[in-house]
Amino acid sequence: MQDLANDPRWRRLWDSPWSCSICGETHYGLIDLACGKPAQWPGSEDKAPNSALDLSGDFLSEDFCVLEGQHFFVRAVLELPIRGSGGQQFGFGVWATLSRENFARYITAFDNGECDELGPWFGWFSNRLEGYPDTLNLKCQVHPVSGRQRPRVLLERTSHPLAVEQQSGITFDRLLELYAINGHDIRTSLGD
Repeated sequence: MQDLANDPRWRRLWDSPWSCSICGETHYGLIDLACGKPAQWPGSEDKAPNSALDLSGDFLSEDFCVLEGQHFFVRAVLELPIRGSGGQQFGFGVWATLSRENFARYITAFDNGECDELGPWFGWFSNRLEGYPDTLNLKCQVHPVSGRQRPRVLLERTSHPLAVEQQSGITFDRLLELYAINGHDIRTSLGD
């Protein structure tokens, strides 16, 4: 396995801020990519304006989503280990379903920051990620994390490329490819 400490592109990523040639933003180190809403949410990503969470209708906030009072989603993080990085992870901010009962438990625990005793819970992966065959409705486990942190999503072990990469990790070149596919081409900033 390649040790990224010897890769000049990896060192440049961490040594100084870099600019994305597509989005124009300046970043430092790794950036995660995020989905603003579950794929099932119709329309825009407009969030509920400081209103109470409504379990009976439609609701979308930064962390929770209810659709038609029947479908319940939480925002979570799917992590992909980066091979040769000494334990660094790349994250996708994604959404996963929960049952109504587990959703209600999670909301209560999330507010007080104590989620250690919860989960893992079965869920359905609720986004389509660019750079992969269709990822919508992959089986997953939602693992709550204490301290008002977003839960972690672990995909069921299958031959789907995203599940394989979550288990075996991705190369730095694959990370750069995922960034480019998702609108953050940093290869020129790193001298690639």
